[in-house]
Amino acid sequence: MAKTIPGDSRLFDGAIVRHTARSFASLPGPHHAQALLAEIATAPCTFAPASPKAPLALYGAGQLGHLAYDFLRAVGHPDVTIVDRNARCLAQNGDWSGAALLEPGQISKEMKSDVRLAVSVVTSPYVPIEHFLSDLGFRDIVPFYDLAESFRHLHPLSNGWFAPQFSQEDQHRTVEVLSRWNDDKSRAHHLQFLAWRRLREEWSFELAPLLPSDRYFIPEVTSVLRNDEVLIDAGAHHGHVTKAFVQKTSGAFGAIVAIEPDPSNRALLQDNLKSWLPDDPRVTVYDFALADVEGEALFRADLGYASQLSDTGHVRVGVRCLDGVRLSPTFVKLHLEGAELLALTGARETLLSSRPIVAATVYHNADGIWKTALWLMQTLPNYSFLFRLDSWCGTGAIIYAIPSERCRTS
Repeated sequence: MAKTIPGDSRLFDGAIVRHTARSFASLPGPHHAQALLAEIATAPCTFAPASPKAPLALYGAGQLGHLAYDFLRAVGHPDVTIVDRNARCLAQNGDWSGAALLEPGQISKEMKSDVRLAVSVVTSPYVPIEHFLSDLGFRDIVPFYDLAESFRHLHPLSNGWFAPQFSQEDQHRTVEVLSRWNDDKSRAHHLQFLAWRRLREEWSFELAPLLPSDRYFIPEVTSVLRNDEVLIDAGAHHGHVTKAFVQKTSGAFGAIVAIEPDPSNRALLQDNLKSWLPDDPRVTVYDFALADVEGEALFRADLGYASQLSDTGHVRVGVRCLDGVRLSPTFVKLHLEGAELLALTGARETLLSSRPIVAATVYHNADGIWKTALWLMQTLPNYSFLFRLDSWCGTGAIIYAIPSERCRTS
């Protein structure tokens, strides 16, 4: 039985609408998952990308808050107030030098009525945050990623995409994927992901909590890691996944291949690697982007972890198929801001011959509804497939593919 909790009213382009949260006590089996999907597939969505009305403020001064602040400045909105319960402490630390940083209690009643407050937090459920802010008197509250959708012509950040009403093929294919997940927790997390993407409803399953600290290294993966692993860290950013991999393997691994096409990210990555693994011959860094073709493509650089292949790009980078790099990985991690399915397509022969563990993000575009999962399921025989969420607002969605011969050794 599901419990429905009404979210608080917020003003959205002149109309009051609500976010809602639904909590399920049990995990969905294949048949229950199909019934829940039918609810998601055709119901109308009362939400849409949020327009950038002034004045703007951000709630949340963590990692996403920094990205959101930089994002808004990049798209022409530099005068943004940062609202955070720890504003005084953050100001003393110099973490937001030059920014207007206020605690909620320091915001005037007039500003609370006028400001569009974008919540830049995905490590906690959205509806309780909306409830808290509404109780404080804020009238116009939106998820930051919904706001970012209004700037897609200027900036490629795509974490706020809205899934349209499903076609018959979408529904049929998604049912197939739901039936082929290896456990009910995967079905729960997949449905939770879809409910936000289609309806902006916040679903949760009591027996399938989100575990943010487990990204890429869920127990089903760490329990089968060996001392000869060859990791491909594609979309390596500053190397935090590589660092976690080294820690999880206690430094006993075969090789690490880090792929990062953004020059600024790559420079920090290389500095970090010198600190973590000084002069280690097992580590290689490549500067190309993975895709399904060989050549060059437009790339949007200097966006931190949002840098990506994009038609809005200002530079060209080399793109390569993983099959053409001639590697034999045992663990492939892909976080490519939406290019994961392209990279998998260009890695088909490598995946079939090497049979690595695969961990691929699927929350940057509609490939995550069913296309990436079904491609993996139809391409890789004798694998277990898992879907896990590690954050809220439809983000942090990752597919794990684990070869059955590895599962038997756990």
